[in-house]
Amino acid sequence: MSNRILVTGASGFVGTALCNRLQADAIDFVPVVRQKLRSADYEIGPMTAETDWSDALRECSCVVHLAARVHVMEERVTNPLEAFRALNVAATENLARQAAQHGVRRFVFVSSIKVNGEVSSRAPFSAADVPAPADPYGQSKLEAELALARIAAETGLEIVIVRPPLVYGPGVKANFLRLMQLAKRGVPLPLGAIHNRRSLVALDNLVDLLLTCTHQPAAAGQTFLVSDGHDVSTPELIRMLASAMGKRPLLLPVPPSLLAAGANLLGKAAAADRLLGSLQLDIAPTCARLGWRPVVSIEDAIDATVAHFLSHS
Repeated sequence: MSNRILVTGASGFVGTALCNRLQADAIDFVPVVRQKLRSADYEIGPMTAETDWSDALRECSCVVHLAARVHVMEERVTNPLEAFRALNVAATENLARQAAQHGVRRFVFVSSIKVNGEVSSRAPFSAADVPAPADPYGQSKLEAELALARIAAETGLEIVIVRPPLVYGPGVKANFLRLMQLAKRGVPLPLGAIHNRRSLVALDNLVDLLLTCTHQPAAAGQTFLVSDGHDVSTPELIRMLASAMGKRPLLLPVPPSLLAAGANLLGKAAAADRLLGSLQLDIAPTCARLGWRPVVSIEDAIDATVAHFLSHS
């Protein structure tokens, strides 16, 4: 068996960066996508519980499973949990079982810190915590982890779980992009009195950890949390973004209790939690077990992210 790595979700934000790293390191890989964009892509179509992975898995020794139905801000389906389960649980279980049948040695599953919960109120989250997902996305990721544990027990497939927090880097979308847009416009923000702590992970750091997890013997059967190892408050993050743009943000010291009350009235409690609450990850066990350290600092990663944003806006 070769050391070929199958990467699902290869055209996504993390998948593209991982494939670029694999190519740069001259590592053989199969980039699996829903719809083929490049000649090297392997088109699998919609991933379901019935997808046939036989051809894609041929001669692969490891799978990095990134493809997922991701957390969405404005949910439109009537039963979100079932929609998440279809791809994040059933399709994942199908891929893992076929991987084991084809002699794949290791399956690296990119889960989410949402398995732990939304707010680390007393201490940073650890992989040993009792899971407490608070939304359908987090619940589906937990169910996928449990399904993979059963497959590992039945087949001997080495399962590695990675739970990242918010991932940022050049080309980032969603909330991080909105923060950069607000910082660029110099809009006054009522966030100056927030004293939370948030863990983030730069794209380069996550990719480096995933690559480590594909071959490091000590990773087998483990769950890892990952971050930049440098937590920031919401105001600190905005200041860092603005500074990278050569700007000074205007942060108004509005009491967090008032912000939370206003968000509740507008039905935006979850969004407020991400701005006001703390979500810290303890990555010391990850670093100790794998001999790993973040390869890029949060300052350098934010500078690169902002530079890309400014060049494309």
